[in-house]
Amino acid sequence: MAYTEKSLTCTDCGKPFPFTVEEQEFFATKGFTNEPKRCAACRSARKTERSGSEGGSFGNRGQRQMYPATCGRCGKQTEVPFQPRGDKPVYCRDCFTKSK
Repeated sequence: MAYTEKSLTCTDCGKPFPFTVEEQEFFATKGFTNEPKRCAACRSARKTERSGSEGGSFGNRGQRQMYPATCGRCGKQTEVPFQPRGDKPVYCRDCFTKSK
């Protein structure tokens, strides 16, 4: 499909922004069917806002709760991002990577 650059209007700031051929091709490869509603600056601001202290799906990324565990393969003490239940083995990063 042949794409041509479009001028869209941002729903947040009301300014026009280009929807380039490259962006359209990228959207198509990702399976996106809708055009972007926001300009790059407003998308970035919204992403920053969502990743703040609101506790949304992107909230508190750098402050993940870690739990102590013992690796089921090598016996090394480690930390994992989930509460071990005891019914399944937990692996340290090295052993987990080797088992992939």
